[in-house]
Amino acid sequence: MPTAPPPPLPATFDADARLRWVEHVARLMDSQFRLPGTRFRFGLDPLLGLIPVVGDLSSTLVSVALLVTMLRHGASGAVVVRMVLNILLDTVLGDIPIIGNVFDFAYKSNERNVALLRRHYAEGRHPGSGKGLVAVAVLGLLAVVGLVVWGSIALLLAAWHYVEMHPIGAH
Repeated sequence: MPTAPPPPLPATFDADARLRWVEHVARLMDSQFRLPGTRFRFGLDPLLGLIPVVGDLSSTLVSVALLVTMLRHGASGAVVVRMVLNILLDTVLGDIPIIGNVFDFAYKSNERNVALLRRHYAEGRHPGSGKGLVAVAVLGLLAVVGLVVWGSIALLLAAWHYVEMHPIGAH
C-alpha cells in the first residue's frame, strides 16, 4: 500500500506553526521568567528540577517531545545528535543534587536545540548523519563506564585489603 509523501518543509523556520510552538515551549521551559533587577532568565525546567525524580523526568519528557517535533520538521542527523547530547547533558547533570539544580538554571538545552535547528534552516549548518558525533559519544561513554568500573574495582580491592589488615573484632 503506497504511503503519501511527507509534507514539504517550510521555506523558513518561522513559516511553520509547529516550529513556532516548539520555540514557545522551549522559552517557557528555559527563560520565561526574569529575576527582577537582573538580566538573569529562567524557565520551568529548573523549577521542576526541584521536585525529586518527577520534576526531572517531566522536564526530560518535554525536551524529548520538542526533539521529536523538530526531527519531524527537517532536522538532519547531525543536528539531532547534537540535540540529544544537549538533552542528555541537561538530564544527567541536572540529576545531581544541589549542583544539578544550579546547572538547570544556567544550561538551557531546549533553547540551544531551537537555535541549532534555526541555524540548520537558515545556513544549512550541521548537515549529514552525525555518525562521527555518535562514535565520539559512544567512545566517551565507554571510557566513562570503564573508569567507573576500574574505580569501583580499585575501591573494593582497597577495602578488602584494609579488612584483611584490620580484622573486625580483633584487638
